[in-house]
Amino acid sequence: MYTNNSVWSYNQTTKGNIYSRLGLNAVCETKNGTSCEECLKIVTCLWCQKTKMCITYPVKTILPPHALCPLNDARWGRCWVNFQSLIIAMAVVGGVIIIAFLVCLFCCCKCEHIGSTRFDAKMERRTNKMKGKQEERKAEMKMRHEEIRTKYGLSGSNPYSKFS
Repeated sequence: MYTNNSVWSYNQTTKGNIYSRLGLNAVCETKNGTSCEECLKIVTCLWCQKTKMCITYPVKTILPPHALCPLNDARWGRCWVNFQSLIIAMAVVGGVIIIAFLVCLFCCCKCEHIGSTRFDAKMERRTNKMKGKQEERKAEMKMRHEEIRTKYGLSGSNPYSKFS
């Protein structure tokens, strides 16, 4: 479909004039006067709805300049999507993705914090329970020792009692 009659040269590639080297500039301009669908069959072409012209997409600028074609009249890829609505839609989708990411990040951090608070409370309850059991066992041991002392008559003044 496209013929390449030109020869590769260092100057053409350094200037970024690849489209003219392949003969694509002429192809887009030959689609003037046709329909939007015909123009956009070639990926490098841009359709201006206002002027009904098929133009080579200016790749050096990200968006086509207003002098070339206003954003709300510029079509690229699909005839029913103009650049203005595409930019707005992409900004909205990007904003929603960023907000969703931040919400997920916030929820994860908050849930982790709640989980650690819950875990700390559980560990504190276990510690208190263990301390309570230990105190109970200590009291039982003291009672048993007192019973043994009274049984063998050692409950009086014992010279070794001051060491215990």
